Amino acid sequence: MAGHSGGSNRPNSTAGPNKICQFKLVLLGESAVGKSSLVLRFVKGQVHEFQESTIGAAFLTQTVCLDDTTVKFEIWDTAGQERYHSLAPMYYRGAQAAIVVYDITNKDTFERAQNWVKELQRQANPDIVIALAGNKADISDKRAVEHQEAQAYADNSSLLFMETSAKTAVNVNEVFIAVAKKLPKSDPQGRSGQAARTGVDLNNSAPQSHGSRCCSN
Repeated sequence: MAGHSGGSNRPNSTAGPNKICQFKLVLLGESAVGKSSLVLRFVKGQVHEFQESTIGAAFLTQTVCLDDTTVKFEIWDTAGQERYHSLAPMYYRGAQAAIVVYDITNKDTFERAQNWVKELQRQANPDIVIALAGNKADISDKRAVEHQEAQAYADNSSLLFMETSAKTAVNVNEVFIAVAKKLPKSDPQGRSGQAARTGVDLNNSAPQSHGSRCCSN
């Protein structure tokens, strides 16, 4: 399954070799909202009906191809249980992007997501790109959080927002692509150590990842 939406995400074949930028992305949200399922769907194109709870955090990589840049995500999927909350800053510290996930059928997880956003805006990299993902759109008949309510909150908080479904793959690749497009790709000359602000330009051959699907159908 392609990891892009539409031909605009294909690299421009008439240009020079793609620039490769690496960014750290962290997923945050309450337990059982589907964070691990979203990552698994994005990275491997798979879905597991019974996903075990993450302990601590899991690490995966995947790439997204934009017009002249290949964005390599280092993805940290954090545990949602309250007992792991104190570990979260260790994972979002230095992250250039975050996807905060809630379950559209559970109002409490939406309120918890707003707390995560506040924490990121207060303690994380000031330039962090934050996306809000309302997961489990495949069971919208059980909806407890209206799309308009979440959209209004996202607009007021300057967040990207999409409703997703790890089960049916709706908007899963799209939310990661939207984040990739918002990230700064320029690498200041003569300035090393800019990873927390603009990402790392790997400047080498195609990155290794768990089955990058972004550049081909």
